[in-house]
Amino acid sequence: MAERQAYVFPGQGSQSVGMGRDLLEASPAARAVFQEADDALGFPLSRLCFEGPEGDLKQTVNAQPAIMAVSWACFKAASRQVGVPAPSLVAGHSLGEYTALVAAGVLDFGQGIRLVRERGRLMQEAGDSNPGGMAALLAVDLPTAEALCRDSGCQIANLNCPGQVVIAGGREALDKARALAQTRGIKRFMPLDVSGAFHTPLMAPAAAGMSLVLEGVAFREPQVPVVANSTGLPLTTGQAVKEELMAQLTHCVQWQSSVEHMAGNGVSTFVEVGPGRVLTGLIKRIVPGARLVNWGDWASVSSRAA
Repeated sequence: MAERQAYVFPGQGSQSVGMGRDLLEASPAARAVFQEADDALGFPLSRLCFEGPEGDLKQTVNAQPAIMAVSWACFKAASRQVGVPAPSLVAGHSLGEYTALVAAGVLDFGQGIRLVRERGRLMQEAGDSNPGGMAALLAVDLPTAEALCRDSGCQIANLNCPGQVVIAGGREALDKARALAQTRGIKRFMPLDVSGAFHTPLMAPAAAGMSLVLEGVAFREPQVPVVANSTGLPLTTGQAVKEELMAQLTHCVQWQSSVEHMAGNGVSTFVEVGPGRVLTGLIKRIVPGARLVNWGDWASVSSRAA
């Protein structure tokens, strides 16, 4: 039986000033991606990736399309440099789901990055209207995290891997959760540098806005299944994709379940395509025996690692 592999695409938090510059300099295919991104958005997103400033790059409205652009530049550079075998499945973490949809042929890249820019804008506005945040709980089990949320008013936002749960909520709820965590032996409560309580009901205004945006979008049928954030199960129709993109804004990201589904369907190699190595670290904890590959810069793309 041929080896089954999945491509996975990172979400917000993977950005860093300078990302993608080496790809631009070394790969005509990557250069074309950055030009397409700039043209699609009507401003030099690529310059923000390469030069910052960091404060502007990390804003949700900018970070999301920037990460998508670099991820797709990595993918296209790898396609030209080493050839890219067809994946059995694709998935992306939060905004990375849009990049996965481009890889699956559901959306064109220009269309996808415009949607992600709008998604980032709406999420940033929702965060301004309903101030909140997110925090990672490390070395905790799910029942402990659920009890903390129940008693603080927070929500489970990401189930990332065994021992790592991200919670989110309004500022008062997060402050209460931090205080309760100290009394319950949760030693690692790590606030995340994001602009709102993503993947919770506080993002309802963003979901309403995206539903209007997505009404006019024609989604093609996926060429390969896309494993959905909100369920950890594959999307196989354009209508299912549209429903998922509205649901994922206010629902928990089921990343652990997504990876377990892929592994349970015979995937033994996971290729993280994009800046950083966040997903690789999570997958290593979910499927310890998996083969893990990163395409995040020119050195990794040109090494013929996969």
